Amino acid sequence: MGIIPTTFGKFQKIQVLGLGGNKLSGEIPASIGNLTQLFALELGENKFEGTIPPTIVNCQNLQYLNISQNNLNGSIPQQLFGPSSLQLIFLDLSHNSFTGKLPFKVGSLKNVYGLDVSNNNLSGEIPTSIGNCLILETLYLQGNSFEGSLPSSIASLKGLQELDVSQNNLSGSIPKGIEKLPFLEYLNISFNNFEGEVPTEGVFKNTSIISLIGNTKLCGGISKLQLPKCPLSIMKPRKSIGFKLVVVVSIVIFFFLFSSFLVLFWMKRSKKKLPSMVSTIGLLPNVSYKELYQATSRFSPSNLIGYGSFGAVYKGALGQEERLVAIKVLNLQHKRASKSFMAECNALRNIRHRNLVKILTCCSSMDYNGNQFKALVFEFMTNGSLDIWLHPERDNKNQSSNLSLLQRLNIAIDVASAIDYLHNHSAQPIIHCDLKPSNNLLDNDMVAHVSDFGLARLLPATDDCSQKQSSTIGIKGSIGYAAPEYGMGGEASTEGDVYSYGIFLLEMFLRKRPTDEMFKDGLNLHNFAKMALPKRLVQIVDPILLPREVEETQTTTLAREYNNENEIQTDEETLDIVNLCHIDANLNKCLVSVLEIGLACSMESPKERMNMEEVTREMHLIKNAFLGSKIRRGGLI
Repeated sequence: MGIIPTTFGKFQKIQVLGLGGNKLSGEIPASIGNLTQLFALELGENKFEGTIPPTIVNCQNLQYLNISQNNLNGSIPQQLFGPSSLQLIFLDLSHNSFTGKLPFKVGSLKNVYGLDVSNNNLSGEIPTSIGNCLILETLYLQGNSFEGSLPSSIASLKGLQELDVSQNNLSGSIPKGIEKLPFLEYLNISFNNFEGEVPTEGVFKNTSIISLIGNTKLCGGISKLQLPKCPLSIMKPRKSIGFKLVVVVSIVIFFFLFSSFLVLFWMKRSKKKLPSMVSTIGLLPNVSYKELYQATSRFSPSNLIGYGSFGAVYKGALGQEERLVAIKVLNLQHKRASKSFMAECNALRNIRHRNLVKILTCCSSMDYNGNQFKALVFEFMTNGSLDIWLHPERDNKNQSSNLSLLQRLNIAIDVASAIDYLHNHSAQPIIHCDLKPSNNLLDNDMVAHVSDFGLARLLPATDDCSQKQSSTIGIKGSIGYAAPEYGMGGEASTEGDVYSYGIFLLEMFLRKRPTDEMFKDGLNLHNFAKMALPKRLVQIVDPILLPREVEETQTTTLAREYNNENEIQTDEETLDIVNLCHIDANLNKCLVSVLEIGLACSMESPKERMNMEEVTREMHLIKNAFLGSKIRRGGLI
């Protein structure tokens, strides 16, 4: 009972504040905005009144917000959304008295997986921008006064598992796209004014997980729903049909002639003009060598931020706005550099995903010495590559300790989502062929973006995404990350990317490169993790992920055991260390589950590996289970 003291604002380093179910009253103090390190705020099941303080936007690290079952009123603050919004992954405002509309900017919550605004007094239409919350798994909007139609953009929420819009004033037809949501396992649209035909596929096949009651104008659907049959369309008089047929035929002939004229014109023009790589990308206007030369201060070594076999990457400030960009300059002395340039352009020109690096434009020109010059220009990632976070150099100010377990889980999901998109959801399936930490870049919000498509392979746009395609001779990718079948001349495949992801996942949570000098004589990163799980997890996992009281154990013991004809002979001292290293059960379960996915992805046989759609789903479940347990217990992440 009582109120939240304003002195709470002095605890600026607090990360989790759990005050739920305490019958607290009064207003949520504005001083809550001083808790800039706050990750989770649990204020549900109290008697708070007034509004959500706008100062909450100052808690830029806040990801979990639960203020359900209170007496809060007013409109939902715009500060929760928009360009300067919080990076929320869970938001529960249910069972209050909020009024007004659900802000259109709700679509800016790109990382939210749970959204609950049920049982309030919200009105207006459900924003179509809700379809931009691509990671959303649970959406509860019931018990309000929403009107208009259910936005068809909800069909974009491919990971949606539960949807409840019951007890509103919604009307119109049920969007057909809902039946194609692969993971939807609960749907409640009851007590609205929906009308028309009920779909018959997907979630609508199972009457035990859907509720349609209270919509008197619905018809059709599967027989178990016992809804009336939909009326047949009334036929128009024969004379009217004939007239329309003449009109349609006339329009078709006109468009055929017009299209033929355009084709002839285009063919004639294309003979006079050489094909341009820039035009195939179809993005921003191409830039000149001079512009890139000036943007990088004459390609100064001080602006060099990375390099590889096909070229170097420079940081630059482009245009009058001095927009920060990353400029990848191809080393055309390399015999495969031009092919890499083409591969990257072709791979990136038609794909769009929040976890893929965004190409802005390209340059194919001549330098000041008359030599051929090719470069690609990307958006700049302020936090560099994942590799420098996992394996910082001694003089690097970046500390791997800053990369928490939650951040690693988020990055793993980001990368899995990007590869799943490339394999299964892009217009033309793409195999990345070189997935590793150095090719994953982190933006200002530590969101991962897969980059470097210089080795990418395009697959035919067929339903069989595992279809192979021939490629250049040699290993496709980097040593340690390339699938074993590539070393034997195997063709590029989606299974090869899955293997690379598995090694990537193990490296990220063990902080061991697959090329570490300890891996020899048959021991590799996969085997190293496999023989330690689950009992000796603390001996292999990155010590930074363990509680402070758990000291780092030496991993050379495991290597010695493997090399001793695989006879595991652990001495008493090692057993004592393991027994002393008691870690939280949920932390243990989370880490073991992640590493098991890494092992399942990096199996030697391609047929035994998981697919990226399954990996993405499992990684989300692991993260949600871990965070859910931490919030319930009020622990720190």
